[in-house]
Amino acid sequence: MKKVLIGVFSLTLLIFLTSCQEKVTPEERLAEYVDHWNKNDFVVMYNDFLAHGTKEEFGTEKFVERQKKLQKDLGIENVKVTYSKPSKDTKWDKEVPAVFPLQVKMDTIAGPVEFEKTMTLIQETHEETENWFVEWNPSFIFPELEEGDAVRISTLSSKRGEIHDRNGRAIAANGSGFEIGIVPEKFTDDSKKVELAELLGTTLEYIDGQLNQSWVKPNHFVPIGIIAKNNSVVLEQIPDIPGVMRQQSPMREYPYEEALSHLSGYIGVITEKQLAEREDEGYTSVDLIGRQGMELLLEDRLRGKDGVRIYIDKLEEGVKDITVSETPAVNGETISLTINAELQKTIYQAMIGEPGTSAAVDPDTGETLALVSSPGFDPNELMLGISGTRYKELQESPLNPLFNRFTSAYAPGSTIKPMTAAIGLEAGTLEATEGLTITGETWQKNSSWSNYRVTRVHSEAPNPIDLNKALVYSDNIYFAQEALEMGPKAFVEGLKRFGFGEEIPFAYNMKSSQISNDGSIDSEGQLADTSFGQGQMLTNIIHLASMYGVLLTDGVMYKPTLFMDEETAQVWKEGLVSAENAALLRTSLRNVVVDGFAQSANLPAIPLAGKTGTAELKVALEEKGQENGFFVAYNSENPVFILAMMIEGVEDNNGSGYVADLVSKVFLKID
Repeated sequence: MKKVLIGVFSLTLLIFLTSCQEKVTPEERLAEYVDHWNKNDFVVMYNDFLAHGTKEEFGTEKFVERQKKLQKDLGIENVKVTYSKPSKDTKWDKEVPAVFPLQVKMDTIAGPVEFEKTMTLIQETHEETENWFVEWNPSFIFPELEEGDAVRISTLSSKRGEIHDRNGRAIAANGSGFEIGIVPEKFTDDSKKVELAELLGTTLEYIDGQLNQSWVKPNHFVPIGIIAKNNSVVLEQIPDIPGVMRQQSPMREYPYEEALSHLSGYIGVITEKQLAEREDEGYTSVDLIGRQGMELLLEDRLRGKDGVRIYIDKLEEGVKDITVSETPAVNGETISLTINAELQKTIYQAMIGEPGTSAAVDPDTGETLALVSSPGFDPNELMLGISGTRYKELQESPLNPLFNRFTSAYAPGSTIKPMTAAIGLEAGTLEATEGLTITGETWQKNSSWSNYRVTRVHSEAPNPIDLNKALVYSDNIYFAQEALEMGPKAFVEGLKRFGFGEEIPFAYNMKSSQISNDGSIDSEGQLADTSFGQGQMLTNIIHLASMYGVLLTDGVMYKPTLFMDEETAQVWKEGLVSAENAALLRTSLRNVVVDGFAQSANLPAIPLAGKTGTAELKVALEEKGQENGFFVAYNSENPVFILAMMIEGVEDNNGSGYVADLVSKVFLKID
């Protein structure tokens, strides 16, 4: 009896204590569930919070594994789930479901996602424990997602920005080419593989590998290679090979081909080095990237940014897919250069494949109208990935078409004489009308010069030799004597005022012009040589053209610009020559063409003014070496641009007179 009383008492006490415990409310349960949701604790959410019906319908694979995979694939992060709290006096009835408005926010690779949903909790007993449990379905992942639907990602392709000239002509454009492929059932002559491999610059092994892919069917088009649409040699032979076909394909185009090749550069498959440097910027091993020229220099501006779309692919047939989030593609910039592509093409053609470089600048604005390196290469060919044999052929060509000459610096020869004269005139050591008596072909100051002598080409120049005659006859002795008169200090300071020894303020990386290897002049012989553009003096072609602008602007040299959105007429140097002295030099440069040794540029209808120059590159002491010829010219009545041209190896081809002839053809063509 006593034991019975104890049992009854214990049971009564348990019931009493249970009734005294505070029961968990649906809001409290939801708060815990939301906390786990924000932490991506899908396993806990499934095990401890889902209602029986939900677990039976979806299971761990559809709830836990699917949400984990979506988190990873969609780049979901910063999940923030909140709910609207009920009023404090809300009464909960375990027989009635508890309903709460939810707010869901998250970031994805396609941008932010935000939606509202209503969540229901019901009271159930799980393992003899009564509590509130969540009713769930896929719409809590995304509102429109239903059982059987798929969540997919698509890339929205961006376009690479184009490069245009000042008149809107395409220099690098998004055009088209051709994909060449084989239809196996029509390709009946295996011996034609050798011919096809040679045409496309590929190998038999590659062709066989393409044809033996698992997806290939007899009637499929199997890509073998791509070619530019200007590749007439291949395009004309493709129809002669049965079973080989072509399909139009998007492709980068370089319409001006060799003429602008070193300036435009080209794109190609990213190199291992580039990928290592840019992998954190989203590049992959199959991406195309700027490899040379403006394509490389402007990569960050030209490259577009692909967009991403997350969408629900509906199970029900005929129902359109539903976008969850989308980041639109952003195309690269279209960039306009100051270059006049037609002028550049004319200059390139005038150079007839001779190795050399040219630059044309607007003297009043500093805008670069042409920047040529000859010979060039076809960017369309390199873009597609040429064969090793073809690349070796370009590398080993004696004309070196892959070498960019306009970035380099060369001994300017007599083209520097107007600058030497300007420095002397401004220093007051040179009197334009004062003549010097010079006799013979060579001269030396005195015996201290040992074996060094200054040589002039035209000893027939009539005495006395004043500045005008010195320029017309390009008299080295005159300029050597005037340089000695002004002294190395004044001459070096004058050259520095013209920009020698400093970085050229230009968008493209150019080799700076130099007075000498160390920037100083250490002997009278070196001073003499430098006065007429020899010694160790080197000048970049864009700098040389810009220096001549000083004579047309009465002493102002503008920064050379390359982009149309750059401010023009930015003063680089000023006060270099007075208006009076500039006028004297302009008259003499016209006389150089009319009376001097640039007769091929003495055009009846176009009054050119300019200066020739020949720089000898000695290969050994007292041994005559290669000569580079120069001519810098402008239309004296309408100087809309200054053209500076250098041609290598003119020693057996009329020297700088040959270059003057090439330059004159440019002016004739554009007049």
